[in-house]
Amino acid sequence: MSTITASTAPSATSTRVSWGRGVVTVAAAAVATTVLAMALQAAGVGLDVDGESVPALAFAQMVTLGGVIGIVLARHLGRTAFLRATIALTALSCVPSLAFGDTAGDKLGLVLTHLVAAAIIVPRLARR
Repeated sequence: MSTITASTAPSATSTRVSWGRGVVTVAAAAVATTVLAMALQAAGVGLDVDGESVPALAFAQMVTLGGVIGIVLARHLGRTAFLRATIALTALSCVPSLAFGDTAGDKLGLVLTHLVAAAIIVPRLARR
């Protein structure tokens, strides 16, 4: 007589964030952040750094770069470590905006774009 045993241990990939979900999330954050930047600029917030306005496309590019880093972290860190790392990285990403933004409005607008991107990406990637 033979017996069949089922493994109750989760597979190595069952708790990993998929690249597909990560890319869709990052794309949504890139679009949302770019639209926000364009709206802020249309409202008169220059989003200036050292006297030059940051181009709208630069927001999409940097969110994509940061998002890919987030996907890699989510795939290789546990949920708690991922959340701690992304909170620290989000805070650190705001430092240049605060240091180099020309006016208080520019600084606030730039920090807001970082927080919007993180608010979209981090919770979605933290889900397992």
